[in-house]
Amino acid sequence: MAEPKTKPTTETLEQFLSRVPDPQRRADCEAVAALMQQATGQPAVIWGTGVVGFGRYRYKYASGHEGDWPVIGFAPRKNDLTLYIMPGVETYPDLMEKLGKFKHGKSCLYVKKLSDVDMSTLTELIARGVAAMQKQRVD
Repeated sequence: MAEPKTKPTTETLEQFLSRVPDPQRRADCEAVAALMQQATGQPAVIWGTGVVGFGRYRYKYASGHEGDWPVIGFAPRKNDLTLYIMPGVETYPDLMEKLGKFKHGKSCLYVKKLSDVDMSTLTELIARGVAAMQKQRVD
């Protein structure tokens, strides 16, 4: 079975964020990191070259493939700040309708900048996402 390509590294959050060229995106990342650390009680871990994760959970697919992944995390991409809400963003329709301006995939929430979203709603979304992953946590 193939090894996962994205693994935890020894890079620090400060080192990682120093490479984010846009000052506003960097500030947004710092704010999201603080929210996620508060929700998980775990420090940031840089996964691969682009994902900041907090906590760890174990997954196993029907195919037998298994591995570890962050309970919650984010990635500063070129066009968006991507937040990884592992239970899936559609799990929380009450929060999504109050959140503000965003796009989403199954477990990905894409925001241009944090000022586009309601921060108290985002904080609740992060907290609920972390709570939903509690039984699978291995950190």
